[in-house]
Amino acid sequence: MTGRLSPRLTTLVALIVLALFLLPWVAGRYPVYLTMQILVLAVFSLGFNLLFGYTGLLSFGQAGFFAVGAYACAKILLAVPNLILGIAGGVACAGVAALLLGILSVRHTRIYFSMLTLAFGMMIYSIAWKWRDFTGGDDGLVGIPRAPLEIPGIVSVSVAAMDRYYYVVLVLSLLAILVMYRLIRSPLGLTLQAIRDSDSRAEFAGVPVRKYRLVAFTIAGLYAGLAGALLPPLENTVTPPIAHWSTSAEPVLATLLGGVHAFAGPIVGAFLFFVIKDIIVRFTEYWLIWFGVIVVALVIGFPGGVMSIFAGRSRPVAPRPDDNQPAGGSGPSETT
Repeated sequence: MTGRLSPRLTTLVALIVLALFLLPWVAGRYPVYLTMQILVLAVFSLGFNLLFGYTGLLSFGQAGFFAVGAYACAKILLAVPNLILGIAGGVACAGVAALLLGILSVRHTRIYFSMLTLAFGMMIYSIAWKWRDFTGGDDGLVGIPRAPLEIPGIVSVSVAAMDRYYYVVLVLSLLAILVMYRLIRSPLGLTLQAIRDSDSRAEFAGVPVRKYRLVAFTIAGLYAGLAGALLPPLENTVTPPIAHWSTSAEPVLATLLGGVHAFAGPIVGAFLFFVIKDIIVRFTEYWLIWFGVIVVALVIGFPGGVMSIFAGRSRPVAPRPDDNQPAGGSGPSETT
């Protein structure tokens, strides 16, 4: 696998990126805000899919690391109004939390791993709810500033306007997508896929399976932390529900909608998730019911996700054997 895109796909990606950079110039505030939400969920889902689609581990606790990144970023911004420091601190704290909890979680697989991650995620939710002195309890943290991008003594760029902060989210999201694209096509990514396909064979081949699972778990935590750290400057507040298990369900749904085994699946799924939700809430207050029905219908109709449609069209058709040749092949027959 070379990791290179076809010319047609490269052109399509370039056009999408160009459209994203031009969006604030041609659209209103709400489309810009919605696009930022999609980008945050796309980053969140990419990290989850590294665990689920490429390593074979289903985690229900990613919202915990999402919340750690959000709360850490918020506390830093409230103390030191520096956006670079806030986002970097949020990602670092989420990575440390993922490493520590991953040491305990990757000892188990299948349903035991899923339930353990769910328990850890709800533990973080309880901490966010009960530790009022640090997290603000059910009131959360409010008044979080959209601090400037600042390198002391070198440069300071104000991103107080939503249009300017949009470019921060866009650039960081594109960098995260590019890094993940390179990672899954690296020897590390191929090793994780080997573990997903058969962990026993990988272990017999000398691969330290638990070590690689821990690496994947930590990277997924870093991506969840990045997504969480981008949220406080956007919303200017952080509340405990972002650590709830229902938040962990969002990257799961986005990945299933887009496609588990397609790199762009979580990104397309994040787009579909918010578009479907945005359309439904315009017509009914019971949007969760209808959203669930649509998601179930899409998953049943496209078991491989929406991206499986394009994968099926791009798959080369095997050549038919020539009618003048025997079905067994064109080579000479065996003689005894």
